[in-house]
Amino acid sequence: MALQEIMKEHQRLVILRLLAEVSGFDLNESILQDGLNAYGLDISRDSLRTQLAWLAEQGLITLQKLGSTQKAVLTARGEDVSQGRAVVPGIKRPRAGEC
Repeated sequence: MALQEIMKEHQRLVILRLLAEVSGFDLNESILQDGLNAYGLDISRDSLRTQLAWLAEQGLITLQKLGSTQKAVLTARGEDVSQGRAVVPGIKRPRAGEC
């Protein structure tokens, strides 16, 4: 698997986990970008929006427009994936004990 695909799988998992950590299960794209960068998964705003759109297509998040930015909201299915209770191809599966 190419390094680029590995990075995408990790980024998608971290996005879901960041959303699962906060009450309300929602964050704006600026905070998500900072969170990914804090985990060493540097991402441009454009690439983040692409990942958010992909996650929304899979039914793992919903997106809400807030002016010029977006807010991502975790779905129940997205929470299951973030905890390793469900598997979606294209998202890194958490290792045992990481949830």
